[in-house]
Amino acid sequence: MTIDFSKYADGLVPAIIQDASTAKVLMLGFMNEEALLKTKELQKVTFYSRSKNRLWTKGEQSGNFLLLKSISVDCDNDTLLIKADPVGPVCHSGADTCFNEINRSIHFLSELENIIADRKNNPSDQSYTSSLFKKGINKVAQKVGEEAVELVIEAKDDNADLFKDEAADLLFHYLILLHAKGFVLQDVIGVLQKRHRMD
Repeated sequence: MTIDFSKYADGLVPAIIQDASTAKVLMLGFMNEEALLKTKELQKVTFYSRSKNRLWTKGEQSGNFLLLKSISVDCDNDTLLIKADPVGPVCHSGADTCFNEINRSIHFLSELENIIADRKNNPSDQSYTSSLFKKGINKVAQKVGEEAVELVIEAKDDNADLFKDEAADLLFHYLILLHAKGFVLQDVIGVLQKRHRMD
């Protein structure tokens, strides 16, 4: 679909900005055709500022850019949905979003994966997760095996709390293994979804 800028007298269309990871709506801005082209060129969300009467790349002064991930057009071809990765707070007030909401995923596993990725990319000597990545893939894989065995052992008993603890340990270390191999949980979910469609 192609956006129809002529639907509005001023040639501006609404652009809803959504966090690509958390799905949280971050802000609403307006784009003309030039702003949309600039967004694609820079891979940073650029609006037409009605107050400044010019193109305005979000973050051009603060450094809190919106890094472009995807662009969709609605069914009437007159509104954009732009998914982006925010660099810092989005609102000029310092809030995560212009609606004063905390930009947090409603899906905890997604949030946990972001933390795991951060521990991998920005290692800390105080982080258990960083220490596992540092030890290498063999150690991470071994740890997953150990946790799997402990879960199986707990499955044979009737202590629900211990079973859940071991299940959580296994899931956590499994996510670390996925990241160590360069994958995320969604990659595995995609395989399951493909199998389900074939079933």
